[in-house]
Amino acid sequence: MREDFAPALHPVELASLRPTQMTVGLREVDRKRAEWRKRAERDGPDFLGRHMIPVILGPKSVPYVIDHHHLARALQEEGVSHVLVSVVADLHYLKKAVFWTFMDNRNWLHPFDADGVRHSHDKLPKRIGAMKDDPYRSLAGEVRRSGGYAKDSTPYSEFLWADFLRRRISPKLVEKDFERAVGKAVEAAGQQDASYLSGWCGRSEETNR
Repeated sequence: MREDFAPALHPVELASLRPTQMTVGLREVDRKRAEWRKRAERDGPDFLGRHMIPVILGPKSVPYVIDHHHLARALQEEGVSHVLVSVVADLHYLKKAVFWTFMDNRNWLHPFDADGVRHSHDKLPKRIGAMKDDPYRSLAGEVRRSGGYAKDSTPYSEFLWADFLRRRISPKLVEKDFERAVGKAVEAAGQQDASYLSGWCGRSEETNR
């Protein structure tokens, strides 16, 4: 198995990329779109060069995105047609069943819907633009930027935070008063019952004694 994080030397069509997750936070996508618009004219090519999309080459050499789904979606919605990719592993020679088992075991899949329910890999969207909105993923991203927890390299960690917050912050509040929802979510993120999550920076019970 090739796993050398080698960047591709040519652009890849965004339309050819396959997601490994079912949802994105559309507020997060909008934020990245705004960031791209600020940079596009000034340093667009350099920005794309510094933000390569990591992919796994699956059967028939189909590129599966394993990170930066929000960026890929934002660039596509801004009319960008090609991006640079970094090939994390070349698994084109595997049979489909073996490929999906390996992807799952490496935690390179997150087949959970906007309600936090897991599905089989064949329910994953086939296109970047087909991922559904999960408002709690946007909430989790804003909570991190507000200092509720620290950025962590654990795959899909912000989706785990989203699922934690889904059980504590009402959907109505997230929809109607996002700012207030963020405040409540930051408070919830600091509680002891969130301590199992990556990036938790609340106070432990021992500290409070």
